[in-house]
Amino acid sequence: MTLAFADQTETALPAHVLEQSALAGWLADQDKVTRDWVAANGFTGRIGQALLIPSAQGGPRCALLGYGTPEGRARKRFCLAAAAENLPEGIFRLEAELTGEALSAECFGWLISGYAFDRYKTKTGSKARLVAPGGVDRARIEAMANAEALTRDLINTPAADMGPKQLQAAALALADEFGASASTVQGDDLLAQNLPMIHAVGRAAEQAPRLIELNWGNTGPHLTLVGKGVCFDTGGLDLKPASAMALMKKDMGGAANVLGLARMIMALNLPVQLRVLIPAVENAVAGNAFRPGDILISRKGLTVEVNNTDAEGRLVLADALALADEDRPDLVISMATLTGAARVAVGPDLAPFYTDDETAARSLSEAAARVADPVWRLPFHTPYESMIEPDMADLDNAPGGGFAGSITAALFLRRFVTASRYIHFDIYGWQPAKAPARPKGGAAQGPRTLLESLPALLDL
Repeated sequence: MTLAFADQTETALPAHVLEQSALAGWLADQDKVTRDWVAANGFTGRIGQALLIPSAQGGPRCALLGYGTPEGRARKRFCLAAAAENLPEGIFRLEAELTGEALSAECFGWLISGYAFDRYKTKTGSKARLVAPGGVDRARIEAMANAEALTRDLINTPAADMGPKQLQAAALALADEFGASASTVQGDDLLAQNLPMIHAVGRAAEQAPRLIELNWGNTGPHLTLVGKGVCFDTGGLDLKPASAMALMKKDMGGAANVLGLARMIMALNLPVQLRVLIPAVENAVAGNAFRPGDILISRKGLTVEVNNTDAEGRLVLADALALADEDRPDLVISMATLTGAARVAVGPDLAPFYTDDETAARSLSEAAARVADPVWRLPFHTPYESMIEPDMADLDNAPGGGFAGSITAALFLRRFVTASRYIHFDIYGWQPAKAPARPKGGAAQGPRTLLESLPALLDL
């Protein structure tokens, strides 16, 4: 699916964006027929309302889109998308006082509201299309929307059709589209290439574990993205209950999000040297599965005691992060659907992130507000380091006690990035209920904020 603005056309219907407080003023300039039509249809300017106004000839002459109140908009994102979803098929141009960041965010919301996961559908609906208003960066908004569509498609696809092999194919297709180079280390070659924890986690699955790598760009600062690609997570021998397994097709959401971010970077031709690393595995159950109590030797040489095979994401990320760090890039960013503790802390909408760089943290928080992609900083709380240090190995992959689960997971990952600046995102990657521009299903969390922040993070 390609998401794009409609080309400017004389047949585009004007769409008047009206706050509730502005409706009376707009109606005062209209004829009685129009005023009666608006009243009869109960249009008050509430968020999500959309109404076509007929012409004397019976066809539509314009549309009204409710924009609610400032208080109502503070509780929602993409308010124009809420109205656009109630419009019929057609092409519309905005008549609004919106400008700057608010206009760009609303246009992105309208564009991404055209997304539908239709791989398994025989019929799909039509959507209202928008002409790009003056003052917005059309190419940037389209790049963001299509990157998010890619992320959603990857997460929404069931694990039967999105195993490590298919995730590799998707990454290679992206590389081919933008002229990036790509390579894969697979199966027992992981051991030969000193990626033992990726091998250990994925060796019990029918599809072999692998590390997927993309490289693009030859000028500018070095940026490495690492995404957790656990294509399905049974929990391993510490088997999840059925209820906890239901959404585990989304456990490769970190990989899907970094591929979305990579797509934006390449589509916009940003001046960076980009490297993407995705450890792609399925955490399955078989006679050769790794076991609770096993002690694994990581690429970095640190030993890890496996106290729960369901804490596998940090194991595969650790080897990939150690590999990333060896080249000393200017910045390493990891994204992973890593812990339920992050959801307990901040819920499904916010993407928590970790960094020791105060300037980076400030940049991310400010960027998130500009692009309506909310993130929230959680601390690399060093005093908790003792919680991830067991008696028999250097590190514990699943410390007991139940406290600070997202923080201890982040501290675990930080042990493997010692030479580079590092930012870690513990995302959910899922929209649990339908919302404007966000259908229930796979979700991008953090990539637009990161894109907005890259000039500050990398001094571009």
